[in-house]
Amino acid sequence: MDNQHKHIKGYRDLSADEIALMNEAKAKAEEVGALVDKIASTPGIDGRWVSIGKTDLQKGFMSLIRGIAQPTTF
Repeated sequence: MDNQHKHIKGYRDLSADEIALMNEAKAKAEEVGALVDKIASTPGIDGRWVSIGKTDLQKGFMSLIRGIAQPTTF
């Protein structure tokens, strides 16, 4: 469906620059996620700290995306 965001409360149209920034941030998040997976699969690594780091990085990237998107809802 075209323009799905128009049917979801709190979403707005993004400028071309905002779309580019969001795509760049999402690409970087994928890159960082691959690194986290590589670290997590390394023998002898403290998985607890890796899990904490993964969660904090996910929250950071979600915050960046939310900062770009500026949704109007909670």
